[in-house]
Amino acid sequence: MPRFKSFHVAAALLLCAASAQTLAQETKVKFQLDWRFEGPSALFLVAKSKGYFEQEKLDVTIDAGNGSGNAVNRVASGSYDMGFADMAALMEFTANNPSAPSKPVAVMMVYNDTPAAVLALKKSGIKTPADLAGKKLGAPVFDAGRRAYPIFAKANGLDAAKVNWVSMDPQLRETMLARGDIDAITGFYFTSLLNLNARGVKDEDIVVMSYPNYGVKMYGNAIIASDAFVKQHPDAIRGFLRAFAKASKDVMANPDAAVAAIKARDALVDEKLEARRLKLTIASSIATANAKAEGYGQVSAPRLSLMASQVSDAYGTKTRVDPNAVWNASFLPSKAELNVFPK
Repeated sequence: MPRFKSFHVAAALLLCAASAQTLAQETKVKFQLDWRFEGPSALFLVAKSKGYFEQEKLDVTIDAGNGSGNAVNRVASGSYDMGFADMAALMEFTANNPSAPSKPVAVMMVYNDTPAAVLALKKSGIKTPADLAGKKLGAPVFDAGRRAYPIFAKANGLDAAKVNWVSMDPQLRETMLARGDIDAITGFYFTSLLNLNARGVKDEDIVVMSYPNYGVKMYGNAIIASDAFVKQHPDAIRGFLRAFAKASKDVMANPDAAVAAIKARDALVDEKLEARRLKLTIASSIATANAKAEGYGQVSAPRLSLMASQVSDAYGTKTRVDPNAVWNASFLPSKAELNVFPK
């Protein structure tokens, strides 16, 4: 073999070996979102598109979801290593499955304030929580706001039993409200508001009673990890959260630009709509006064304990929720890395 050919063959072999070594060093992470590729998913998709996960030697796969309950179940089963789910759903699973061999744990809080809300049309005459008595409320049976309605009712001196629930598929909820088939709905504020807009209902014609604005101090969605992943890949979790925090800073600094990462994943999304959804999410659930007081990604122990007690009562769990069993702050990035809120 000529000398120059031997050199190129050797170089190619070295390159392949280096590439194989790099791949071998990367930890694969299967990540389950709570919902479709919409505004809030930009937080994760930007980390992927900008190579922040790759910089942490992580090979992250991000899949769309269909509800927090399913996200918790899939992480618990080992189908996914990590996920994004409502803290109440995680608490419910843990308390209802005390003997389960694998229970996920929350490792970073993202929605410091729950996005749950009651929405009604102004023409219904509903203006305050007291006006809900005797009314027809609609939501899917698994909706976070519906499950937590007894907590909302108690915070506002209402009898939770004095409403009539109508169940439906998620895609019919806002349609039924717009048509007048029901008097009010529960749902995530930034989802239901925009869904009503899409059905021709203007903001000024909608009454929004966000749970945090009406005495409910519950946390919303958190990043969760499986028991096996916590034990086997603690450094991967730390790297994932560092990359996520870095992306969070970018997203909050420029939400409009962040939506491009969603468009790249789903070409059918309406960029203008998802930019608005993302901004609503940031303002109402992420960069809130509580989040700034507690620190991005973190929780307050007394507040988490209160939520655990409330979920135990409202959800009627088999055992009481132990806040220490659902939260692990040991993987969080440094204080400097969590300084992500725009000035």
